[in-house]
Amino acid sequence: ATNDLDDFNIEEDGYSATDIFASKFGSCTGYTYDDIIVLPGHINFGVDEVELNTRFTKNIALSIPFISSPMDTVTEHKMAIMLALHGGLGIVHYNMTIEEQASEVRKVKKFRNGFITDPFCLSPTNTVGDVRSVKAEHGFAGIPVTVDGKLGSKLVGIVTNRDIDFVEDHRTSLNDIMSKVLVTATEPVTLSEAHDLLRTSKKGKLPVVNAAGELVSLISRTDLMKNRDYPLASKDKTSNLLCGAAVGTRPTDRDRLTVLVAAGIDVVILDSSQGDSIYQLEMVRWIKEQWPELQVVGGNVVTQKQALHLIQAGVDGLRVGMGSGSICTTQEVCAVGRPQASAVYSVAKLARRFGVPITADGGTANTGHIVKALSLGASCCMMGSLLAGTDEAPGEYFFQDGVRLKRYRGMGSIDAMSAGSEKRYNWTGKANVKVAQGVSGAVVDKGSLKRYIPYLLQGTKHGLQDIGANSLSEMQTMLYSGNLRLELRSPAAQREGGVHGLYSYEKRLFG
Repeated sequence: ATNDLDDFNIEEDGYSATDIFASKFGSCTGYTYDDIIVLPGHINFGVDEVELNTRFTKNIALSIPFISSPMDTVTEHKMAIMLALHGGLGIVHYNMTIEEQASEVRKVKKFRNGFITDPFCLSPTNTVGDVRSVKAEHGFAGIPVTVDGKLGSKLVGIVTNRDIDFVEDHRTSLNDIMSKVLVTATEPVTLSEAHDLLRTSKKGKLPVVNAAGELVSLISRTDLMKNRDYPLASKDKTSNLLCGAAVGTRPTDRDRLTVLVAAGIDVVILDSSQGDSIYQLEMVRWIKEQWPELQVVGGNVVTQKQALHLIQAGVDGLRVGMGSGSICTTQEVCAVGRPQASAVYSVAKLARRFGVPITADGGTANTGHIVKALSLGASCCMMGSLLAGTDEAPGEYFFQDGVRLKRYRGMGSIDAMSAGSEKRYNWTGKANVKVAQGVSGAVVDKGSLKRYIPYLLQGTKHGLQDIGANSLSEMQTMLYSGNLRLELRSPAAQREGGVHGLYSYEKRLFG
């Protein structure tokens, strides 16, 4: 405490963020995460008491500050589902057709429901083959059967795996094998009451009907299990998982966004390597006119002037970073960008005046970088390379020199641009030559997010504990009050801070 220093005539160690980034001796230099180190504070709480609750946008609160990048080797429905279950958020990429992207979003939104308000239905005249087709396409076979196969008509039965497992003739009518003695809930019924009934009945599915016996919704036993296993899950008002999607800023992206909104997205990211453009500003204004409640994240930006233009246009969040990703070559090719630590601090300092959260995007190679991004004002960290190579990332594993790998490429690579991401760098579509601003490569297998996210979370919590902050809000209070102390690191200090002096070693991230 300051009084302790005064009593013993001790000078305060380190420097404030203002000293590092805005004073005369530092204002001409841009700093990366590796250039700085956060000094330890006083610990008077356990690591289990550290809270990572945060905001991704003005109206989207999350339990953890982790966002997956909208890259075609990082985020499709499997990544988005697992991140949302743990309390973060996934952003589905757009290197696919409009309907394919909308399908990925729907898979996320339907994965975890309270009341499934649009369950898939069949009629008594449908066959076992129809049920098996639904199972192959959607992954489930607990299907309510109504008179005409539509929601809102009279419920007459339900068909599950147990009803069809030993039926050899796929032409068998559902009327012959479906369960007709049903346990149902009658609306109005609360989610809690419906869950209690599902527990006591020991059924896999609980249809909810109105007074006329017409199907209005469905509840699944697996959702109860997910509620138990993932208490921090990011959910909307109807208990569906939160999901975001990325779009570009070309006129055709308005059609894409219209379909994505219908699919149920909670937030849209306007994906551009340089977000301060007339194209993005016009897109933001159009979105807010069409869907005032839809959350919009603009970017990418690295300066306060860029950020101010997007804030004035109406964005609900900002994405910060330009050329700092491990597979990005924008700074090398275009000579434009900014070191990430400087960008995060500068933009966050302005955005907080308007209540707009920022997400640090790029340059995050380990949990230490996550802690640094959050300590410099970011509310969330968007991760690409950190999440690539996990089981939930798109793509197949392959072996090279005995190492299990997965493809990972920048959206500015020629491969990705040829698949559709060119509009992230060429907004008008009139350039004749594709200029790569990224590379393609491979990353080592990281296993499942079920084990990997808890590791990232625990490392982040240990960082906050060492700083002396038991929450992100407290750490940012320390940042802007000057109580968060930092120092710059020389190249020798950076080497000292890593593994050194060993002939060989094995680096295991967690156990």
